[in-house]
Amino acid sequence: MREIRITANDAGRRLDRFLRKYLPGASLSEIYKIIRKDVKVDAKRRSESYILNEGEVLTLYLPDELFEKLSRGKGSLGAESQEKAAKTKRTFKIVYEDDEVLMVSKPYGLLTHGDSHEKKDHLANQVKDYLIASGAYDPRNEKVFSPAPANRLDRNTTGIVLFGKTAASMRELNRMIRDDDIRKFYMTIACGVIKGELWLGGSLVKDEAANKVRIVESGGKNVETIVRPLEMLTFGDGLKATLCEVELVTGRSHQIRAHLASIGHPLIGDSKYADRGAMAVNRYVAESFGLSTQLLHADRVEFLSSAADSEKLGYLAERAFDAPLPSRFREILNGLGGRKCVL
Repeated sequence: MREIRITANDAGRRLDRFLRKYLPGASLSEIYKIIRKDVKVDAKRRSESYILNEGEVLTLYLPDELFEKLSRGKGSLGAESQEKAAKTKRTFKIVYEDDEVLMVSKPYGLLTHGDSHEKKDHLANQVKDYLIASGAYDPRNEKVFSPAPANRLDRNTTGIVLFGKTAASMRELNRMIRDDDIRKFYMTIACGVIKGELWLGGSLVKDEAANKVRIVESGGKNVETIVRPLEMLTFGDGLKATLCEVELVTGRSHQIRAHLASIGHPLIGDSKYADRGAMAVNRYVAESFGLSTQLLHADRVEFLSSAADSEKLGYLAERAFDAPLPSRFREILNGLGGRKCVL
């Protein structure tokens, strides 16, 4: 028998979802069976949809051998093992931090989450190690909560990623993003000349064969992007590009890259979404700067006045946070004649 006291970070979760994280080695059918026969909350049987409250005691009536088996999912680490695991070198920069949230600037080449090829050195693990070292997160005292990013950037996209330092703030950040309480802005350089503000819509569909997405009129996930040209760049033998601020109204994977490519202005260096008209620009930036991927930076987030409705994070309402352009972005911008011809 094991008794688990529900903490503030555990509270607000459904019983079945709590147990799926607490017993990662158990299948869904095993979780439901355990709830029916082997679990009580404050000495009472509860349904799988029961919402846990801080201070309640969850009692698990499982044999030690079975508990050990179910508490270790494939590749999972217990709290002690997490502490002993080799720490990842910190490569991110802190944009803002308080007791509830951490905003960091992700560098080029770093995954936001791990994947099948990189399970250790990614942004989520670097942030977790930082929070453990600072005392803001102690895995020994947490049953299921682990700090996690509320938004995601591609490996080669730089800029702001938001983390909740508590379960409640994590839920609120996710809700704010879902309810459009947070505006997200990017800086990029697009091929060709964009002369005025563009509002781009349509639907986004995944092209599995090509491993990329396409913008179509309908039939996929609705997408909306606002493009604001800032500066025209002329370089090489009459080549042109435009420095742009891009606002994501919706947030889909590869949305900016696909949307701009769909109107004939792919991002410089982005071979995945380049058209024939971008070949000369991409050849130039590859030879001049070694750029072979998209140049895209998430430089600003703004919390709208509606964020004030959040009991937990309302103090962030009407505040904006910026991540300066990385040195490589500035080097390429300057090398293309930036800051000389404003539209």
